[in-house]
Amino acid sequence: MNVYTIFQRSRLGTSMFRSCILKTILGCIVVSMISISPLSSQQRMDKMWGEQQAKATNVTNVRGHLFEWGNYAMFIHWGLFSHLGNKWQGKTYYGIGEWMMDVNMANADKNEYKAVAREFNPSQFDAMKIARLAKDAGMKYIIITSKHHDGFAMFDSQCDEFNIVDATPFGRDPMKELADACKQLGLGFGFYYSHNQDWTTPGASGASRVDAKGNPKTFDDYFHEKCLPQVEEITKNYGDIELIWFDTPGGIPQKYAEKLVEVVHKNQPGALVSGRIGYNLGDYQTLGDMEVPLENIDGLWESVDVTNDAWGYAWYDQNWKTPKQILMYLISTIARGGTYMMNIGPDGLGNVPDYAEQTLLSSGKWIGKYPQVIYGTDPSPWKHALPWGDIVCKENKLYLAVYDWPATGKLYIPGLKSEIVSAAIVGGKKSHKVKASKEGSWMVLDIPYEVPDPMISIIELTIKGDIVVDNTIALDPETGIEELSVKFASAKDCTIRKESWMEKFGEWKHVYCVSDLFKDGNVTWEIEVKDPGIYHVDLKVKGNGRQVWEISTDEGLRIQNQQGSSSIYGFKPVGWIRFDKPGKHTVSVRLLEGNRQDVSLSAVKIKPVRF
Repeated sequence: MNVYTIFQRSRLGTSMFRSCILKTILGCIVVSMISISPLSSQQRMDKMWGEQQAKATNVTNVRGHLFEWGNYAMFIHWGLFSHLGNKWQGKTYYGIGEWMMDVNMANADKNEYKAVAREFNPSQFDAMKIARLAKDAGMKYIIITSKHHDGFAMFDSQCDEFNIVDATPFGRDPMKELADACKQLGLGFGFYYSHNQDWTTPGASGASRVDAKGNPKTFDDYFHEKCLPQVEEITKNYGDIELIWFDTPGGIPQKYAEKLVEVVHKNQPGALVSGRIGYNLGDYQTLGDMEVPLENIDGLWESVDVTNDAWGYAWYDQNWKTPKQILMYLISTIARGGTYMMNIGPDGLGNVPDYAEQTLLSSGKWIGKYPQVIYGTDPSPWKHALPWGDIVCKENKLYLAVYDWPATGKLYIPGLKSEIVSAAIVGGKKSHKVKASKEGSWMVLDIPYEVPDPMISIIELTIKGDIVVDNTIALDPETGIEELSVKFASAKDCTIRKESWMEKFGEWKHVYCVSDLFKDGNVTWEIEVKDPGIYHVDLKVKGNGRQVWEISTDEGLRIQNQQGSSSIYGFKPVGWIRFDKPGKHTVSVRLLEGNRQDVSLSAVKIKPVRF
């Protein structure tokens, strides 16, 4: 059966939930090993991640228990780039500050960049304060950048002096301090390490092929003189490691990736290796930056996101996620079966930005009230979000996370076939029982008009026996369908594909779409209608020039309308459709007129018309 998801821009912002993904990010997309620039402006950065289907693995009998059970972690992007804060030679560059040497950013000279280390003195760095922030935020482990693409090591490396101990006035190993702090607080700890790209080390991907003396250098030289020894260091010198987060494998030869996996598992038998090691060698999969899939994914996987728009510290970036947004992304990631890793970017002095700290502490207080929703839970049996929020389960209990509390006193649950033993609003010292009744294939909860929790309210359902769900697309009688992706449609004479792009350098957007709707092509959704009546339909499209769209139903209703278009996705109204009977129906969309080569359809919106 088809499943659907609804992500309202009004409540989720414009980041991850406008997109979906079933493919994960690793593999062997070729990147030139002789390039002298980190990444050409023509290259898509997602090619550096690679691309393949998520694999269903289970390594938790050996490693990964904290990853699977904890579901929530802190990512830290911190390095020499943090001192710059997205400024180079007096000019602000917008986007990925870690990529200051890239042609899409400042195209900074590598030697001038390396000289910045003499100014880098994060004297206000407090490892215990950061670890305590993670713990109070409800996170179970911390992953921090040990070496990013710029080649600068944030630890005491004996094989390369371009590191925070030898090259800066700071002269301390903050990684050792943070590892010790995590151990004291009972948090897991691990490292990010850029294994393929190293723009300041001759021979590595994105670097020169000769050293300062003009001697030729190969990737093999870089690997055996720096990469492998540093991975040995971070897996031997910092106690127990939760995982090693490799990044951007690009075209790294497979033998090198295999060797790194071997070293990590030898030195740290309990540690996971991230999927971005390449060649499907990782213990788990990492989705694309800033995204959550629309439907459940089997196996171990994670979604990585940022507290604002940037990974590393950017002085100008004040576009922070609210505590509620963080919680919604976290819960819906868990509901899809994944782990959520939220990034912070300390500044050049080592301080976490105040707003990042505030929003994480606030969301952490909520998690402290509802730990049963976050830790050790199973994914939603619906396999998608619902109009009002999302669902996780644990044994015979369903936890309904209500992002948008209905003002009608009714909460509609589609497709639940199992018997409800009890239903209650939880949180605080007392629970508030609610009445559950059956209306056709829908469960209806009688809920208070007043919102129980101003952040996100939780309703606990106790189920008799197994949890059985019909996950056919459901048209909520109160809210309709806010955004139904073509991912969940069937396609005739056209192709549903994933499209990814950066609206800003480093800020990823992802969407499923149909861009080859020719004469007889169409996409069709199956939906479950509770209340017959009239509904307004919008299509989310982009293109060039005039378009004429047709929408039809299995009951013989057919409407069409023309609209202009633009180069970005946006909803365009088509008109009213009617469902005469309750039950399952189909809705089909096709393009009648327009520049078909430029047209792309990503979603449909169906909202009830009130009289």
